Amino acid sequence: MTSQSKLNRLKRIISGYQSCVVAFSGGQDSAFLLKICSLVLPKRKILAVTAVSATYPKSELVKAKILAKQIGVRLKIIRTKELNNKKFTDNPAQRCYFCKQELFSKLIVIAKQKKLNFVLEAGNLSDKNDFRPGSVAKRELKIKSPLIVAGFNKKVICKLSKKLGLSSWNKPSLACLASRIPYGEKITFSLLKRIDQAEEYLNSLGFTQVRLRHHNSLCRIEVDNCDIFQVLNLRARIIKKLKALGYHYITVDLEGYRTGSLNEVIKR
Repeated sequence: MTSQSKLNRLKRIISGYQSCVVAFSGGQDSAFLLKICSLVLPKRKILAVTAVSATYPKSELVKAKILAKQIGVRLKIIRTKELNNKKFTDNPAQRCYFCKQELFSKLIVIAKQKKLNFVLEAGNLSDKNDFRPGSVAKRELKIKSPLIVAGFNKKVICKLSKKLGLSSWNKPSLACLASRIPYGEKITFSLLKRIDQAEEYLNSLGFTQVRLRHHNSLCRIEVDNCDIFQVLNLRARIIKKLKALGYHYITVDLEGYRTGSLNEVIKR
Protein backbone atom coordinates (compact mmCIF):
# COMPACT_ATOMS: atom_id res chain seq x y z
CA MET A 1 0.00 0.00 0.00
CA THR A 2 1.38 3.42 -0.97
CA SER A 3 1.81 6.30 1.47
CA GLN A 4 -1.02 8.18 -0.25
CA SER A 5 -3.41 5.24 -0.01
CA LYS A 6 -2.58 4.89 3.69
CA LEU A 7 -3.23 8.59 4.16
CA ASN A 8 -6.59 8.33 2.40
CA ARG A 9 -7.50 5.40 4.61
CA LEU A 10 -6.47 7.32 7.74
CA LYS A 11 -8.63 10.26 6.72
CA ARG A 12 -11.64 7.98 6.24
CA ILE A 13 -11.10 6.42 9.67
CA ILE A 14 -10.82 9.78 11.43
CA SER A 15 -13.77 11.22 9.53
CA GLY A 16 -15.83 8.33 10.88
CA TYR A 17 -15.04 9.35 14.47
CA GLN A 18 -16.80 12.73 13.89
CA SER A 19 -15.18 14.24 17.00
CA CYS A 20 -12.23 13.41 19.24
CA VAL A 21 -9.76 14.16 22.00
CA VAL A 22 -6.17 13.62 20.86
CA ALA A 23 -3.45 12.62 23.34
CA PHE A 24 -0.85 15.17 22.24
CA SER A 25 2.71 14.96 23.54
CA GLY A 26 4.01 17.31 20.87
CA GLY A 27 6.13 14.55 19.34
CA GLN A 28 6.34 13.65 15.68
CA ASP A 29 3.59 11.01 15.80
CA SER A 30 0.97 12.91 17.80
CA ALA A 31 1.61 16.09 15.77
CA PHE A 32 0.97 14.17 12.55
CA LEU A 33 -2.21 12.60 13.94
CA LEU A 34 -3.48 15.98 15.13
CA LYS A 35 -2.75 17.55 11.75
CA ILE A 36 -4.75 14.91 9.90
CA CYS A 37 -7.63 15.33 12.35
CA SER A 38 -7.58 19.06 11.59
CA LEU A 39 -7.85 18.34 7.86
CA VAL A 40 -10.93 16.12 8.05
CA LEU A 41 -12.88 17.29 11.11
CA PRO A 42 -14.26 20.72 12.11
CA LYS A 43 -11.84 22.41 14.53
CA ARG A 44 -14.56 22.66 17.17
CA LYS A 45 -14.79 18.86 17.11
CA ILE A 46 -11.12 18.37 18.05
CA LEU A 47 -9.35 18.92 21.35
CA ALA A 48 -5.64 18.24 21.82
CA VAL A 49 -4.65 17.43 25.39
CA THR A 50 -1.09 17.55 26.70
CA ALA A 51 -0.41 15.87 30.04
CA VAL A 52 2.29 17.44 32.19
CA SER A 53 4.08 15.74 35.07
CA ALA A 54 7.59 15.13 36.35
CA THR A 55 7.94 12.37 33.74
CA TYR A 56 7.42 14.84 30.86
CA PRO A 57 10.56 16.78 29.76
CA LYS A 58 10.10 20.37 30.87
CA SER A 59 11.11 21.94 27.55
CA GLU A 60 8.57 19.89 25.60
CA LEU A 61 5.54 21.83 26.85
CA VAL A 62 6.61 25.00 25.03
CA LYS A 63 7.15 23.02 21.83
CA ALA A 64 3.75 21.33 22.16
CA LYS A 65 2.01 24.70 22.52
CA ILE A 66 3.76 26.05 19.43
CA LEU A 67 2.85 22.98 17.36
CA ALA A 68 -0.80 23.02 18.40
CA LYS A 69 -0.98 26.71 17.46
CA GLN A 70 0.63 26.01 14.07
CA ILE A 71 -1.90 23.26 13.40
CA GLY A 72 -4.71 25.50 14.57
CA VAL A 73 -6.33 23.19 17.11
CA ARG A 74 -7.44 23.91 20.67
CA LEU A 75 -5.00 22.70 23.32
CA LYS A 76 -5.77 21.81 26.92
CA ILE A 77 -2.97 21.27 29.46
CA ILE A 78 -3.63 18.84 32.30
CA ARG A 79 -1.53 17.39 35.12
CA THR A 80 -1.26 13.67 35.68
CA LYS A 81 -0.33 12.19 39.05
CA GLU A 82 1.35 8.90 38.29
CA LEU A 83 3.98 9.69 40.93
CA ASN A 84 1.21 9.35 43.54
CA ASN A 85 0.72 5.73 42.48
CA LYS A 86 3.07 3.32 44.29
CA LYS A 87 2.47 0.75 41.54
CA PHE A 88 4.14 3.20 39.17
CA THR A 89 6.91 4.56 41.41
CA ASP A 90 8.01 1.05 42.44
CA ASN A 91 8.98 0.79 38.77
CA PRO A 92 7.97 -2.74 37.79
CA ALA A 93 8.29 -3.97 34.21
CA GLN A 94 4.60 -3.06 33.78
CA ARG A 95 5.25 0.54 34.84
CA CYS A 96 4.00 2.02 31.57
CA TYR A 97 0.61 0.37 32.10
CA PHE A 98 -0.09 2.43 35.22
CA CYS A 99 1.08 5.65 33.56
CA LYS A 100 -1.15 5.14 30.51
CA GLN A 101 -4.07 4.10 32.70
CA GLU A 102 -3.77 7.41 34.56
CA LEU A 103 -3.51 9.43 31.34
CA PHE A 104 -6.24 7.73 29.31
CA SER A 105 -8.71 7.72 32.22
CA LYS A 106 -8.37 11.49 32.46
CA LEU A 107 -8.78 11.92 28.70
CA ILE A 108 -11.97 9.83 28.74
CA VAL A 109 -13.44 12.13 31.39
CA ILE A 110 -12.52 15.19 29.32
CA ALA A 111 -14.07 13.66 26.19
CA LYS A 112 -17.33 13.05 28.04
CA GLN A 113 -17.34 16.56 29.49
CA LYS A 114 -16.74 18.12 26.06
CA LYS A 115 -19.15 15.70 24.33
CA LEU A 116 -16.45 14.41 22.01
CA ASN A 117 -16.88 10.85 20.76
CA PHE A 118 -13.46 9.20 21.07
CA VAL A 119 -9.99 9.46 22.59
CA LEU A 120 -7.19 9.00 20.04
CA GLU A 121 -3.52 8.19 20.61
CA ALA A 122 -0.64 8.17 18.13
CA GLY A 123 0.79 4.68 18.46
CA ASN A 124 2.07 3.25 15.16
CA LEU A 125 3.38 -0.03 13.78
CA SER A 126 7.00 0.80 14.65
CA ASP A 127 6.06 0.71 18.35
CA LYS A 128 5.37 -3.01 18.08
CA ASN A 129 9.13 -3.62 17.95
CA ASP A 130 9.47 -2.57 21.60
CA PHE A 131 8.03 -3.70 24.94
CA ARG A 132 4.85 -1.60 25.40
CA PRO A 133 2.74 -2.61 28.44
CA GLY A 134 0.85 0.69 28.09
CA SER A 135 -0.93 -0.83 25.09
CA VAL A 136 -2.86 -3.05 27.52
CA ALA A 137 -4.36 0.02 29.21
CA LYS A 138 -5.17 1.38 25.77
CA ARG A 139 -7.14 -1.74 24.86
CA GLU A 140 -8.90 -1.92 28.24
CA LEU A 141 -10.10 1.68 27.99
CA LYS A 142 -11.00 1.39 24.29
CA ILE A 143 -8.66 4.14 23.14
CA LYS A 144 -8.45 4.49 19.35
CA SER A 145 -5.13 4.08 17.50
CA PRO A 146 -5.93 5.16 13.92
CA LEU A 147 -2.29 5.21 12.76
CA ILE A 148 -1.97 1.50 13.52
CA VAL A 149 -5.29 0.67 11.87
CA ALA A 150 -4.28 2.60 8.73
CA GLY A 151 -0.88 0.85 8.55
CA PHE A 152 1.48 3.70 9.47
CA ASN A 153 5.04 3.29 10.70
CA LYS A 154 7.63 5.91 11.65
CA LYS A 155 9.07 6.14 8.15
CA VAL A 156 5.71 6.96 6.53
CA ILE A 157 4.80 9.42 9.31
CA CYS A 158 8.10 11.26 8.79
CA LYS A 159 7.68 11.37 5.01
CA LEU A 160 4.10 12.69 5.10
CA SER A 161 4.79 15.09 7.97
CA LYS A 162 7.46 16.75 5.85
CA LYS A 163 5.11 16.88 2.87
CA LEU A 164 2.46 18.55 5.05
CA GLY A 165 4.95 21.17 6.24
CA LEU A 166 4.94 20.10 9.88
CA SER A 167 7.94 21.46 11.79
CA SER A 168 7.92 18.19 13.77
CA TRP A 169 8.66 16.03 10.70
CA ASN A 170 12.25 15.29 11.80
CA LYS A 171 11.80 15.77 15.54
CA PRO A 172 13.79 13.27 17.64
CA SER A 173 11.87 10.49 19.38
CA LEU A 174 10.27 11.53 22.66
CA ALA A 175 9.76 9.24 25.65
CA CYS A 176 8.72 9.45 29.28
CA LEU A 177 11.68 10.32 31.53
CA ALA A 178 10.94 7.24 33.64
CA SER A 179 12.19 5.16 30.69
CA ARG A 180 15.73 6.21 31.67
CA ILE A 181 15.51 4.36 35.00
CA PRO A 182 16.10 0.57 35.21
CA TYR A 183 13.11 -1.49 36.33
CA GLY A 184 13.05 -2.05 40.07
CA GLU A 185 14.71 1.25 41.02
CA LYS A 186 12.26 3.60 42.69
CA ILE A 187 11.08 6.57 40.60
CA THR A 188 11.21 9.89 42.45
CA PHE A 189 10.59 13.51 41.53
CA SER A 190 14.20 14.47 42.28
CA LEU A 191 15.60 11.69 40.12
CA LEU A 192 13.39 12.61 37.16
CA LYS A 193 14.42 16.25 37.57
CA ARG A 194 18.11 15.31 37.53
CA ILE A 195 17.70 13.26 34.35
CA ASP A 196 15.75 16.07 32.68
CA GLN A 197 18.44 18.62 33.56
CA ALA A 198 21.18 16.32 32.25
CA GLU A 199 19.43 15.76 28.93
CA GLU A 200 18.64 19.45 28.56
CA TYR A 201 22.35 20.19 28.96
CA LEU A 202 23.33 17.57 26.37
CA ASN A 203 20.76 18.96 23.96
CA SER A 204 22.22 22.44 24.49
CA LEU A 205 25.54 21.10 23.17
CA GLY A 206 23.91 20.31 19.84
CA PHE A 207 22.98 16.66 20.28
CA THR A 208 19.45 16.11 19.02
CA GLN A 209 18.76 12.46 19.84
CA VAL A 210 19.86 11.95 23.44
CA ARG A 211 19.09 9.54 26.26
CA LEU A 212 20.66 9.74 29.70
CA ARG A 213 20.23 6.26 31.18
CA HIS A 214 20.48 6.27 34.96
CA HIS A 215 22.33 3.48 36.81
CA ASN A 216 22.66 4.60 40.46
CA SER A 217 25.86 6.69 40.63
CA LEU A 218 26.64 5.96 36.96
CA CYS A 219 24.97 7.43 33.88
CA ARG A 220 25.11 6.04 30.37
CA ILE A 221 24.85 8.54 27.50
CA GLU A 222 23.19 7.40 24.30
CA VAL A 223 23.45 9.55 21.17
CA ASP A 224 23.31 8.77 17.46
CA ASN A 225 26.38 6.81 16.33
CA CYS A 226 27.59 9.75 14.25
CA ASP A 227 27.70 11.90 17.43
CA ILE A 228 29.68 9.57 19.71
CA PHE A 229 33.05 11.15 18.84
CA GLN A 230 31.59 14.60 19.49
CA VAL A 231 30.61 13.49 23.00
CA LEU A 232 34.22 12.45 23.55
CA ASN A 233 35.47 15.78 22.18
CA LEU A 234 33.29 17.57 24.75
CA ARG A 235 33.95 15.10 27.56
CA ALA A 236 35.54 17.61 29.97
CA ARG A 237 32.48 19.88 29.89
CA ILE A 238 30.06 16.95 30.04
CA ILE A 239 31.87 15.32 32.97
CA LYS A 240 31.88 18.57 34.94
CA LYS A 241 28.14 19.16 34.42
CA LEU A 242 26.98 15.61 35.10
CA LYS A 243 29.15 15.26 38.19
CA ALA A 244 27.64 18.49 39.47
CA LEU A 245 24.22 16.86 39.02
CA GLY A 246 25.29 13.95 41.23
CA TYR A 247 26.77 11.29 38.96
CA HIS A 248 30.12 9.81 39.98
CA TYR A 249 30.78 7.93 36.74
CA ILE A 250 29.90 9.11 33.22
CA THR A 251 29.95 6.65 30.33
CA VAL A 252 29.11 6.69 26.62
CA ASP A 253 27.18 3.75 25.15
CA LEU A 254 29.17 2.50 22.14
CA GLU A 255 26.01 1.02 20.58
CA GLY A 256 24.55 4.53 20.38
CA TYR A 257 20.94 5.55 20.80
CA ARG A 258 18.20 2.97 20.39
CA THR A 259 14.59 2.99 21.50
CA GLY A 260 13.93 1.34 24.85
CA SER A 261 17.46 0.09 25.50
CA LEU A 262 16.55 -0.72 29.11
CA ASN A 263 14.02 -3.20 27.76
CA GLU A 264 16.88 -5.26 26.32
CA VAL A 265 17.23 -6.90 29.73
CA ILE A 266 13.60 -8.11 29.53
CA LYS A 267 14.05 -9.38 25.99
CA ARG A 268 17.14 -11.37 26.97
